[in-house]
Amino acid sequence: MRPRENVAGFLIVTMVRQWQRVSAYGLAREGDTVLLVQIGRSAHGDLGKWMPPGGTIEHGEHPAETVVREFAETTGLEVRVDTLLEVGSDHRQLTGGIDFHGVFMLYGVTVLGGDLRPQPDGIMVEPSWHSASELDQIPMLDAVRDVLRTALKK
Repeated sequence: MRPRENVAGFLIVTMVRQWQRVSAYGLAREGDTVLLVQIGRSAHGDLGKWMPPGGTIEHGEHPAETVVREFAETTGLEVRVDTLLEVGSDHRQLTGGIDFHGVFMLYGVTVLGGDLRPQPDGIMVEPSWHSASELDQIPMLDAVRDVLRTALKK
């Protein structure tokens, strides 16, 4: 709640709904391609956008463990986390008036095994490989695109 006083001296209280999310993602590369997953369920205007596999860090979980867990859940792949590539921040207004601030880490990963599989009922539904040169044409959040561009230069 943020109190403020109006011109008549009355105290007006406005509710500001804030949501801060800390998450970790993995960048898997195969030649000139990168693995992305498509957002299939979202109440925040992100439906259909693409991003690297990953998600919210659970309480007590190391970010690298998040990446390994999320890869298995959303892609069917087993990965090894190699190095932290980049840290990003996404601050924006979501539908419903929520003041969202996402802080996310992007790790480089190596695919160790598994079979790439879709998750038709999941939040992330369609894992697939995309040419790094086409990232500007793929629908994704600006903050994610910026971090990917920087990481791909390393």
